[in-house]
Amino acid sequence: MRAMKRREFLIVPFAFGGIAMADLPKVQSLDDSLRWLDRLERARSVKAIGAWPLGAVLEHLAQSVEMSMDGFPQPKSALFQNTAGSAAFAYFSWRGHMSHGLAEPIPGAPALGAGADWKPGATRLRQAITRFNAHTGPLRPHFAYGLLSKSDFALAHNMHISNHQDEILVA
Repeated sequence: MRAMKRREFLIVPFAFGGIAMADLPKVQSLDDSLRWLDRLERARSVKAIGAWPLGAVLEHLAQSVEMSMDGFPQPKSALFQNTAGSAAFAYFSWRGHMSHGLAEPIPGAPALGAGADWKPGATRLRQAITRFNAHTGPLRPHFAYGLLSKSDFALAHNMHISNHQDEILVA
Protein backbone atom coordinates (compact mmCIF):
# COMPACT_ATOMS: atom_id res chain seq x y z
CA MET A 1 0.00 0.00 0.00
CA ARG A 2 1.47 3.35 -1.02
CA ALA A 3 2.02 6.14 1.48
CA MET A 4 -0.48 8.99 1.22
CA LYS A 5 0.98 12.38 0.42
CA ARG A 6 0.22 15.30 2.77
CA ARG A 7 -1.98 17.08 0.18
CA GLU A 8 -3.96 13.90 -0.47
CA PHE A 9 -4.33 13.32 3.26
CA LEU A 10 -5.76 16.80 3.73
CA ILE A 11 -8.05 16.77 0.69
CA VAL A 12 -9.43 13.22 0.78
CA PRO A 13 -11.71 13.90 3.79
CA PHE A 14 -13.36 16.64 1.74
CA ALA A 15 -13.86 14.46 -1.34
CA PHE A 16 -17.57 14.03 -0.77
CA GLY A 17 -18.44 17.46 0.56
CA GLY A 18 -15.67 19.87 -0.16
CA ILE A 19 -13.77 21.38 -3.02
CA ALA A 20 -10.21 22.56 -2.90
CA MET A 21 -10.08 26.14 -4.10
CA ALA A 22 -7.40 24.93 -6.49
CA ASP A 23 -10.19 22.97 -8.23
CA LEU A 24 -12.33 26.10 -8.66
CA PRO A 25 -11.54 28.87 -11.13
CA LYS A 26 -8.72 31.09 -9.93
CA VAL A 27 -9.28 34.80 -9.54
CA GLN A 28 -8.34 36.78 -12.64
CA SER A 29 -9.32 40.25 -11.45
CA LEU A 30 -10.06 42.10 -8.25
CA ASP A 31 -13.76 41.77 -9.10
CA ASP A 32 -13.21 37.99 -9.22
CA SER A 33 -11.61 38.27 -5.79
CA LEU A 34 -14.74 39.97 -4.45
CA ARG A 35 -16.91 37.20 -5.95
CA TRP A 36 -14.56 34.62 -4.42
CA LEU A 37 -15.12 36.25 -1.00
CA ASP A 38 -18.87 36.01 -1.65
CA ARG A 39 -18.46 32.25 -2.27
CA LEU A 40 -16.50 31.85 0.95
CA GLU A 41 -19.18 33.63 2.95
CA ARG A 42 -21.95 31.43 1.47
CA ALA A 43 -20.08 28.16 1.94
CA ARG A 44 -21.06 25.60 4.57
CA SER A 45 -17.43 25.12 5.54
CA VAL A 46 -14.20 26.93 4.70
CA LYS A 47 -10.79 25.84 5.90
CA ALA A 48 -7.16 26.72 5.28
CA ILE A 49 -4.88 23.69 5.04
CA GLY A 50 -1.55 25.53 5.25
CA ALA A 51 0.49 26.83 8.14
CA TRP A 52 -1.85 29.75 8.85
CA PRO A 53 -5.51 29.70 9.88
CA LEU A 54 -7.90 31.12 7.28
CA GLY A 55 -8.36 34.41 9.13
CA ALA A 56 -4.59 35.00 9.05
CA VAL A 57 -4.43 34.21 5.31
CA LEU A 58 -7.19 36.72 4.56
CA GLU A 59 -5.62 39.31 6.86
CA HIS A 60 -2.25 38.82 5.09
CA LEU A 61 -3.90 39.37 1.71
CA ALA A 62 -5.62 42.50 3.02
CA GLN A 63 -2.31 43.82 4.38
CA SER A 64 -0.74 43.48 0.95
CA VAL A 65 -3.52 45.41 -0.77
CA GLU A 66 -3.55 48.09 1.95
CA MET A 67 0.22 48.50 1.86
CA SER A 68 0.17 49.12 -1.88
CA MET A 69 -1.59 52.39 -0.96
CA ASP A 70 -0.13 53.08 2.50
CA GLY A 71 3.42 51.81 2.14
CA PHE A 72 5.28 48.63 3.05
CA PRO A 73 7.07 48.79 6.42
CA GLN A 74 10.37 47.15 5.39
CA PRO A 75 11.09 47.50 1.69
CA LYS A 76 14.03 45.70 0.16
CA SER A 77 16.83 47.86 -1.22
CA ALA A 78 16.33 49.85 -4.43
CA LEU A 79 19.00 47.65 -6.00
CA PHE A 80 17.00 44.51 -5.15
CA GLN A 81 13.72 46.04 -6.32
CA ASN A 82 15.27 47.14 -9.64
CA THR A 83 16.94 43.79 -10.33
CA ALA A 84 15.74 40.57 -8.71
CA GLY A 85 12.40 42.01 -7.57
CA SER A 86 11.38 43.46 -10.92
CA ALA A 87 12.63 40.29 -12.67
CA ALA A 88 10.48 38.13 -10.36
CA PHE A 89 7.40 40.25 -11.09
CA ALA A 90 8.10 40.09 -14.84
CA TYR A 91 8.42 36.31 -14.63
CA PHE A 92 5.22 35.89 -12.61
CA SER A 93 3.39 38.22 -15.01
CA TRP A 94 4.65 36.25 -18.01
CA ARG A 95 3.61 32.94 -16.37
CA GLY A 96 0.27 34.35 -15.28
CA HIS A 97 0.67 33.22 -11.68
CA MET A 98 3.04 33.56 -8.78
CA SER A 99 4.40 31.09 -6.33
CA HIS A 100 5.84 32.17 -3.03
CA GLY A 101 6.20 30.86 0.49
CA LEU A 102 2.59 30.82 1.67
CA ALA A 103 3.64 31.14 5.31
CA GLU A 104 5.95 34.11 4.79
CA PRO A 105 4.61 37.35 6.27
CA ILE A 106 5.18 40.69 4.61
CA PRO A 107 8.46 41.99 6.07
CA GLY A 108 7.75 44.28 9.00
CA ALA A 109 3.97 43.81 8.80
CA PRO A 110 1.98 43.60 12.03
CA ALA A 111 1.54 40.08 13.36
CA LEU A 112 -1.37 38.16 11.90
CA GLY A 113 -4.26 37.12 14.09
CA ALA A 114 -4.67 33.48 15.01
CA GLY A 115 -8.36 33.55 15.91
CA ALA A 116 -10.79 30.92 14.72
CA ASP A 117 -13.20 33.43 13.14
CA TRP A 118 -12.09 34.13 9.57
CA LYS A 119 -14.93 36.52 8.69
CA PRO A 120 -13.20 39.69 9.98
CA GLY A 121 -10.29 38.88 7.66
CA ALA A 122 -12.72 38.48 4.74
CA THR A 123 -14.32 41.83 5.58
CA ARG A 124 -10.93 43.50 5.80
CA LEU A 125 -9.85 42.05 2.44
CA ARG A 126 -13.12 43.16 0.82
CA GLN A 127 -12.65 46.68 2.20
CA ALA A 128 -9.02 46.79 1.04
CA ILE A 129 -9.95 45.72 -2.51
CA THR A 130 -12.81 48.25 -2.63
CA ARG A 131 -10.47 50.98 -1.41
CA PHE A 132 -7.80 49.98 -3.95
CA ASN A 133 -10.32 50.02 -6.81
CA ALA A 134 -11.42 53.55 -5.85
CA HIS A 135 -7.88 54.82 -5.16
CA THR A 136 -6.77 57.59 -7.51
CA GLY A 137 -3.62 58.76 -5.77
CA PRO A 138 -0.08 57.49 -6.11
CA LEU A 139 0.72 53.94 -5.07
CA ARG A 140 3.65 53.02 -2.86
CA PRO A 141 6.48 50.81 -4.12
CA HIS A 142 6.02 47.11 -3.50
CA PHE A 143 8.52 45.90 -0.91
CA ALA A 144 10.15 43.53 -3.43
CA TYR A 145 8.94 44.51 -6.92
CA GLY A 146 9.42 48.26 -6.55
CA LEU A 147 7.30 50.80 -8.41
CA LEU A 148 4.25 49.30 -10.10
CA SER A 149 1.43 50.91 -12.05
CA LYS A 150 -2.09 50.47 -10.73
CA SER A 151 -2.80 47.77 -13.33
CA ASP A 152 0.43 45.95 -12.41
CA PHE A 153 -0.42 46.19 -8.71
CA ALA A 154 -3.89 44.80 -9.48
CA LEU A 155 -2.22 41.91 -11.31
CA ALA A 156 0.17 41.36 -8.39
CA HIS A 157 -2.77 41.31 -5.95
CA ASN A 158 -4.69 38.88 -8.18
CA MET A 159 -1.73 36.52 -8.47
CA HIS A 160 -1.13 36.76 -4.70
CA ILE A 161 -4.74 35.94 -3.85
CA SER A 162 -4.79 33.15 -6.43
CA ASN A 163 -1.61 31.61 -5.00
CA HIS A 164 -3.14 31.53 -1.51
CA GLN A 165 -6.32 29.94 -2.89
CA ASP A 166 -4.26 26.75 -3.25
CA GLU A 167 -4.49 26.22 0.51
CA ILE A 168 -8.19 26.88 1.01
CA LEU A 169 -10.90 24.22 1.04
CA VAL A 170 -14.56 25.09 0.62
CA ALA A 171 -17.58 22.86 1.26
